[in-house]
Amino acid sequence: MKQTLVAAAALLLLHGVAQADTQTFKIGVLNDQSSLYSDLTGSGSVTAAKMAVEDFGGKVLDRPIEIVTADHQNKADVGSAIARRWIDVDGVQVIVDVPASSVAFAVQEIARETKTPFLISGAASSDLTGKACSPYSVHWTYDTYALAAGTARGVVRTGGKDWFFITQDNAFGQSLQRDISKFVEEAGGKVLGSVSHPLNTSDFSSYLLQAQAAKPQVVALATAGSDFTNALKQSSEFGLVDNGIKIVGTSVTINDVHSLGLDTAKGVQFAAPFYWDQTPETREWSERFKAVEGKMPNHIHAGVYGAVKHYLEAVQAVGPKALEDRVTIVEKMKETPINDFFTKDGKIRADGKVLRPFYLFEVKAPDESRGEWDLLKELEVIPAEDTAVPLADSACPMVKS
Repeated sequence: MKQTLVAAAALLLLHGVAQADTQTFKIGVLNDQSSLYSDLTGSGSVTAAKMAVEDFGGKVLDRPIEIVTADHQNKADVGSAIARRWIDVDGVQVIVDVPASSVAFAVQEIARETKTPFLISGAASSDLTGKACSPYSVHWTYDTYALAAGTARGVVRTGGKDWFFITQDNAFGQSLQRDISKFVEEAGGKVLGSVSHPLNTSDFSSYLLQAQAAKPQVVALATAGSDFTNALKQSSEFGLVDNGIKIVGTSVTINDVHSLGLDTAKGVQFAAPFYWDQTPETREWSERFKAVEGKMPNHIHAGVYGAVKHYLEAVQAVGPKALEDRVTIVEKMKETPINDFFTKDGKIRADGKVLRPFYLFEVKAPDESRGEWDLLKELEVIPAEDTAVPLADSACPMVKS
């Protein structure tokens, strides 16, 4: 009887090991799937993550890779609760995307506490690699400092010196206005004033009237998603451009431009790290994406792809140790140059920020466009070294001597 029990126990143990060896390797894509950022991230980020898994081969460390997704509803408490459940209960190994900086800050703390890699593509606050930096986080695609550097310098250089901000009243908007104001003033410009609006605003008339009253040369829309498109539509109705005011989009995607149409968006300038029509490689990848999503990808989608693929390469390089000591994955990511269809010899700094060039784009006029998604023209390149807070000035505790 005793031998039978021992044998049964051994069989159960072997069965458990077999189950563990074949369990899936889970990647969690957490974003807005139903509100103002859903077109910018949403299902497109999930598709981009799946493309990265497919291109990697579908398995890592002999485990099939599974993409799990959830909608954080742009609420920090919802996002952190999902992250906690994914990590503690569902066995998610890494969390990706997470637009809305307020949600990203909350998720970053869960990731830090649980020692879980966090790959940020959708959130933009530069404080994520500043005072709130984490050894488990990589800020992959863009941040407010890069957007500010790319937009403010070029616009001031071409004569837009007096600025007024219409700013989303959250961590993202405040960080964006702060960073852009710094560059405007350093370039010899002046900030005449600002006004804040709540998330998901439909009526911008009072804010636009305050902007007009300040008589600026530039109105900067330090906002994103449907807030940006609503503000820009109404600025056109108020005749700001007709009265000689330049409208600057401070966090714009190709989805915004496509939604607005060239008649409304023409002439708007903004900085971004990626446009689908830049190279043969970006065009080939973007056409694959469009075949699934029915639209061209933006820089957030492209960033999700790159972050997931680079992460999986690091997991494979670290080997089985990666399942237990996940900080080694991020360390390997930092050691390894990034090379994909839009990032060439990219580098992750000690604070977790990816260094990459940005581009100042201008929205084409209708008669310049050759097709539905031919929307932008490149004005200038902002070198990678100019798109990040110098480490000597960083508030990140990991880089302080």
